Amino acid sequence: MSTTNAGPGAGILGWLTTVDHKRIAVMYFVTAFLFLLVAGFEGQLLRLQLAGPGRDFLDPDLYNQLFTMHGTTMVFFAGMGLVAAFLNFVVPLQIGARDVAFPRLNALSFWVFLFGGLFLYASVPLRAMPDGGWFAYMPLTNAEYSPSLGMDFYLLSLLIAGVGSIAGGVNFLVTIVNMRAPGMTFMRMPLFSWMALIVAGLILLAFPPFTVGLIFMLFDRRFGTHFFDAAAGADPVLWQHLFWVFGHPEVYILILPAFGVVSDVIPAFSRKSLFGYPLVVFSGILIAFLGFGVWVHHMFSVGLGPVVNAVFGGATMLIAIPTGIKIFNWIATMWGGQLRFRTAMLFAVGLVGTFTIGGLSGVMHSSPPTDLQQTDTYFVVAHFHYVLIGGTVFGFFSGFYHWFPKATGRMLHEGLGKAHFWLAFLALHVTFFPMHFAGLLGMPRRTFTYPEGLGLDVFNLISTIGAFIFTLSFVPLAWNLWRTWRRGEAAGHNPWDAATLEWTTSSPPPHYNFAVIPSVDRRDPLWHPYLERDVRRAEEGDAGGVLPRRQPDVPPEPVHMPNPSYWPLVLALGLLLMTIGGLGSLGLVLFGLAVTLGAMFGWAFEPPFGAEPG
Repeated sequence: MSTTNAGPGAGILGWLTTVDHKRIAVMYFVTAFLFLLVAGFEGQLLRLQLAGPGRDFLDPDLYNQLFTMHGTTMVFFAGMGLVAAFLNFVVPLQIGARDVAFPRLNALSFWVFLFGGLFLYASVPLRAMPDGGWFAYMPLTNAEYSPSLGMDFYLLSLLIAGVGSIAGGVNFLVTIVNMRAPGMTFMRMPLFSWMALIVAGLILLAFPPFTVGLIFMLFDRRFGTHFFDAAAGADPVLWQHLFWVFGHPEVYILILPAFGVVSDVIPAFSRKSLFGYPLVVFSGILIAFLGFGVWVHHMFSVGLGPVVNAVFGGATMLIAIPTGIKIFNWIATMWGGQLRFRTAMLFAVGLVGTFTIGGLSGVMHSSPPTDLQQTDTYFVVAHFHYVLIGGTVFGFFSGFYHWFPKATGRMLHEGLGKAHFWLAFLALHVTFFPMHFAGLLGMPRRTFTYPEGLGLDVFNLISTIGAFIFTLSFVPLAWNLWRTWRRGEAAGHNPWDAATLEWTTSSPPPHYNFAVIPSVDRRDPLWHPYLERDVRRAEEGDAGGVLPRRQPDVPPEPVHMPNPSYWPLVLALGLLLMTIGGLGSLGLVLFGLAVTLGAMFGWAFEPPFGAEPG
């Protein structure tokens, strides 16, 4: 039997030192899902406060804190964590690689992401939660108007978590460009991997401006600088530019992976290749390009002038075209296909419908006069929840049900999965569709209460009922996971008869992913029989030319994988200590810097691979 070095270790130490992309994906997913539950609970508290007029369930300060924590957690920790989880698990398998390009950097990305989230929530027991909204507009978040530590927790947690996001972007960009299987040209890559490549580029371009803005905010709050101080000749609107030039591409960082999931799931459950593959690829690239030219539609109310408003309003209208291309291509793929409405397919179709609704309300905001009436109202709240829940969350649930058998080797129960979908689908519309009407009636965002007689009572009550249905939808999911863990049916290597390379490996995949690196000469390699040439090469022992429907059980030669390492964790701990010291302890900052530099030194001299197996 062939041997491999640096296999996954057992126990907690094995998880703490792992550099295996699949284990890191599991840690990302569990962490992000917990953040999703916490942020959902915060949203439930907000809905309880707004269930009726004049309620005092929450006081104004606590409401603002929960509002800020809910948005910040959903976008930066639940959403980004789910993106990282799916990219980590799926991309190396789909492109025929044994791991990512930089496994230890991958582990560091997770640990700084985790520590960033934990640091943000350290503000809860200290009763110092941020209260400036997840967008943290200056000057309301400077030291004069927000003297508590709340906004320091906000900016420092996002600074450390941003290190992980940028490192992940570098990692996946290099992985996809350099580590694709032989024969897998860019126009043969699965759509999820294509969207991952685009997202990696978006991260590298979008996060630096936001990081600069956070550093400016830190200096204004802690060192008395005046980057956003109008009295000193600066411009507070600069923060909005730095935030939204990141914030709108961030929407596509969250939604494009979900589009990639749907672009793989719909063909698999339609038994039909994706209609218009090149158009779907180039529409994703166009969305990313145009995404950097629409940020001012978040700022139409600040008075930038008619020319600026016209340019960015036109760009916002234009970006609807590549999005519409994707939707029509998904529908065309299903048309005439052999449809199988399993749970993954239901969530994918649900995304197509709900994201279309969110997209239509988004196009409305491309008109500056219309946007001026709707901005900072519940109409906008309804819009972005249709996009982020109906798009991102539904897409990732589709991917969860699609790739769960591959990750665990067990099948989830379809009946419970469909109950989860229908409850979530109902809850989405009951919760957020009435918010359109509340917003049109003038209900502002961030209001912690409202008087009677404004026509808002019924809409808010319905939305609160829908929010509790959303909570209820997680019950069949939890039951499904428990049932599958106890007595789940074995999945086999390809239970869906899907077409991409990850389904050639065992379920779950081995540590090294592929016993033999596959070669590819077509877009859907598992949906084509062996070519005569491939059979002949296989008979001659040329395994490199075979397009296998399933990988061999045993590698024909030893496979050498990167060693586990504790240096990523130590380096992340050093960064965490520096972050904690940023609250006011220079000594802790220096100590954290020493730990960080020591970890970097140890990392640099640690052999990435072990000795040849004996």
